[in-house]
Amino acid sequence: MVNIGVDPKLLEPLVPRGTELDTWEGRHYVSVVGFRFLRTRVLGIPIPFHENFDELNLRFYVRRTVDGDVRRGVVFVREVVPKWAIAAVARWVYGENYISLPMRSDVRLDGGAGAAGYAEYSWRLRGEWGRLRASCNGPSQPLVPGSEAEFITEHYWGYARQRDGSTVEYQVEHPPWRVWTATDHTFSADTRSLYGEAFGEALAVPATSVFIAEGSPIVVRRGVRLRDA
Repeated sequence: MVNIGVDPKLLEPLVPRGTELDTWEGRHYVSVVGFRFLRTRVLGIPIPFHENFDELNLRFYVRRTVDGDVRRGVVFVREVVPKWAIAAVARWVYGENYISLPMRSDVRLDGGAGAAGYAEYSWRLRGEWGRLRASCNGPSQPLVPGSEAEFITEHYWGYARQRDGSTVEYQVEHPPWRVWTATDHTFSADTRSLYGEAFGEALAVPATSVFIAEGSPIVVRRGVRLRDA
């Protein structure tokens, strides 16, 4: 999870109706996130040859207040997966901006005391391989309440703006993730081709922080179109 502080003016045109930008200590973040889906099921059913796959996404953070309860969520600028069928289903069910590119990954996280580990994700765009990699040492740590790592990882709602301007909200369920603070990282990509000129420029600056999260079993609920959006 490579996190970069950005000008909110970059994000404001993309904020789904019914939500507002969320901040940590007054800072607006985008995150480039690589991860693996394992043993995936759709409506409880495993789909042959589509259970295990990588994803790369660029996201930012919003919130929505419902009856006094603040729902902290994410908005995806673009999501990359290696199989076109996965991208097509995600666009259809959630209205998310998925594309399909060749991908590969190498993740080795032992988590033992003093042990070194890393997570690496790569994707091919226009004949060139992009790369996202982070390394860490020692065991993962629980999230510190109120910390930057908690803000980045603890979001349990997703929001997607639809073509007609409405908003789809969906709930994401998982236990709190333990994290490593990366000892070093690499993010090498044609970001302008992948995300557009404005985001390409914003992602060219040094990262504010980099984490590796353990992950966990996760449930993504079916989306609901907001009545007030």
